[in-house]
Amino acid sequence: MIVEFLYLALRRVLELVTLMCRGEGSKEIEILVLRHQVSVLSRQVGRPELRVADRTLLAALSGALPRTRWPVFFVRPATLLAWHRRLVARRWTHGGRSGRPRTRDRVRRLVGRLAAENPSWGYRRITGELRRLGIEVAPSTVWAILKDAGIDPAPRRAGRAGPRSCRAHARSTLACDFFTVETALLKRLYVLFFIELSSRRVYVAGVTANPSGAWTTQQARNLAMTQQERAEPVRFLIHDRDAKFSAAFDAVFRAEGMRVIRTPIRAPRANAITERWVGTVRRECLDRVLIISRRHLEATMRQYTDHYNGHRPHRTLGLAPPVPRRHVPLAGKDPPTVKRREVLAGLINEYEMAA
Repeated sequence: MIVEFLYLALRRVLELVTLMCRGEGSKEIEILVLRHQVSVLSRQVGRPELRVADRTLLAALSGALPRTRWPVFFVRPATLLAWHRRLVARRWTHGGRSGRPRTRDRVRRLVGRLAAENPSWGYRRITGELRRLGIEVAPSTVWAILKDAGIDPAPRRAGRAGPRSCRAHARSTLACDFFTVETALLKRLYVLFFIELSSRRVYVAGVTANPSGAWTTQQARNLAMTQQERAEPVRFLIHDRDAKFSAAFDAVFRAEGMRVIRTPIRAPRANAITERWVGTVRRECLDRVLIISRRHLEATMRQYTDHYNGHRPHRTLGLAPPVPRRHVPLAGKDPPTVKRREVLAGLINEYEMAA
């Protein structure tokens, strides 16, 4: 383009020198002929096609003529001004690419792999998994990668983490509840679990088909023995008004110095964290597994709880698991080779850096 412009400019300069050596009469006649030819061509051509060199030369020549003479051009004055502004902008604009660097292709492929192998994972869940692998990528970047690949992110789950009274004492508060599971033989099993409000760590106390008061009390004793080793003692226990939580059950925790708080009637939000965990374990595990027996359910809950506590990222914890396992931090700029570990026969996938 530069060579073309220089050639065109040199040619016009030579023509100008030739015109200066000619007489005034011949110039006027030639100008009249050229104007008539331009008018004839304008009737035949709807819109002339201009190259970059043509626009540059016309914009430069417009600076040598007063604006009263600009009607001689076959373009509008506003077009000439736009061309001139474009030349000035190109003159003062630095070259090179600006803005953030593009995400590396290996990271983009890894995001696509995680999304393909885990259809229920949203962009924040994938961001947490990448952070565990030592790859720092913003959630908005993961969202953009998924959008470019035609993969819609999972919908955000609304709702607060819990009541304000629970957040104020989350580090010293436990919550518990039951949920039921129907087996393949249409037998109903009950699962008793506890969850720490601050760390979201889950304890599955036991599974039974007959949740009597004596059984529930024994599970409370077993949990109370494990809580004695905590650096910060538990001060509060939250549960609903289910009859399975008997007076003997509450007495076990009161003997440990805890205060038992019963939620109001028909107020699931008062114990929202346990309700949320029940929904999580159903969506990610139990709704996708056909439970055969009590032992099968116990083994399934044991594996899922280990994954939930040690690997699964949590939004409340800054996309970290409640009890993170030890992993090697990322070294170097490129993402490492990632290996997959199947949980529950491939129902859930965990990713670690290859040795």
